[in-house]
Amino acid sequence: MNYNTILIPLDGSKVSEYAFEKGIGVALRNEAKLVLVHIVDIRTYANVEALGGSISENAHQYALELLEGYKTIAASHGVKDVEIVVEHGSAKNIIPKQIAVKYNADLIMCGSSGYNALERFVMGSVSDAIVRYAKCDVLVVRTEQVPEDYELNEYTKHFREKLI
Repeated sequence: MNYNTILIPLDGSKVSEYAFEKGIGVALRNEAKLVLVHIVDIRTYANVEALGGSISENAHQYALELLEGYKTIAASHGVKDVEIVVEHGSAKNIIPKQIAVKYNADLIMCGSSGYNALERFVMGSVSDAIVRYAKCDVLVVRTEQVPEDYELNEYTKHFREKLI
């Protein structure tokens, strides 16, 4: 069985980027489409304004630029079909219940939670929700699998610096 559409949620963390790199290999072996996704959690930015626009608008622009960088990397490795998606809301609901369905994903590759144990207990893990609710296969890249000397790509580093 081949995968035709691989969805990869990206948040700029090392583990999500590592899942992305693994996803490039899977996409190439399967000649699959990559759908790169970032969710702007609008609950975090409710009614807060920043210079030059709302924080939500700035986060949306950041996400588009970040995903364009990932798209460039995937294309440079030979992935022929890459689409980027930025949505607003709860990643736990939107990724498995809406985006995966809309793009007919047959595999979701995501990083395990970047949260510590207390944050996971209070907030829950996005990867846990994806595993629970997705109607397709899910591959979770464990944080522990990311090599200690793993470096973020230049796009992620650049955009992290813009946030500071």
